[in-house]
Amino acid sequence: MCIRDRNRRLTKNIGIVVPYLADPFFAEIARKIERRCIDAGFWPILFSAHGERTLENDILDSLRSLKPAGVLLAPLGRTSDRGKIERFCKEVPTVLFDSNMEGVGEAFIGSNNFQSVPLIVEYLCRTGEPPCFFEMPPVNPNANKRRKAYVQAMERLGEEPNVIRVKGGGWNFEEVGYTEGARVIEERLLPADTVLCSNDRLAIGLLSACYEKGLRVGRGSGCALRVAGHDDHPFSRFTCPPLTTVAQDYDAISDRSVETLFELMAVGSPPEERSETLFDGKLVMRGSA
Repeated sequence: MCIRDRNRRLTKNIGIVVPYLADPFFAEIARKIERRCIDAGFWPILFSAHGERTLENDILDSLRSLKPAGVLLAPLGRTSDRGKIERFCKEVPTVLFDSNMEGVGEAFIGSNNFQSVPLIVEYLCRTGEPPCFFEMPPVNPNANKRRKAYVQAMERLGEEPNVIRVKGGGWNFEEVGYTEGARVIEERLLPADTVLCSNDRLAIGLLSACYEKGLRVGRGSGCALRVAGHDDHPFSRFTCPPLTTVAQDYDAISDRSVETLFELMAVGSPPEERSETLFDGKLVMRGSA
């Protein structure tokens, strides 16, 4: 009996690994995945890598010793130990979600950044000045994909892309948005009065910096800036003003991730081809833009 079959038959454990559980996006996805696993009679075990490669590796070692029936993994991506993850995926049925590592695992489930980013770029261009792009630290593949999608969308519309590269890194996006937002405002580095942030957490920090600097954000008269984000973070509707954004389909991503893993576990052997499923985003118009 192969390692994969032995794992599948011995336990009802399902491992769930996220890069940063303090991020409400991952907390919400993990909550939905846990519920689906419990309802199906499995016992989910949740791990957070806290943005650290060493801890992500340790989690994989711990999971291997638990002999899980399967694992749902949102890897760090850029800083992950690719070889370690590849070896793990050969031993345990594994579905990647949110952060895609090309060719790793048996399936990937995530958002279609090349649909969602152009969607909000086109809206912002249609309703006001074309946006500059306030870029999150490139901690995972989504950061680079969103920047590339922004540039392509602007060029397709005949507009000049303007990317603001932030200083600093890590997963503390609100702090980066606040400190870097304050810096670019003070140094008058904003090339437009419309700012598209590459995620909502960054936008939340920028909104705080704008308030502190006395800049009114919104669409009405007397507003100095429009600010938009990406993800439909659970707190984005409660910012001041409420944040215009693109909603990721939390339900579809979590449901399809679990369904795909259960299908792999039922078969018991790796598929001939790795599958990728991307879900489109939905424009959510609120007061900030």
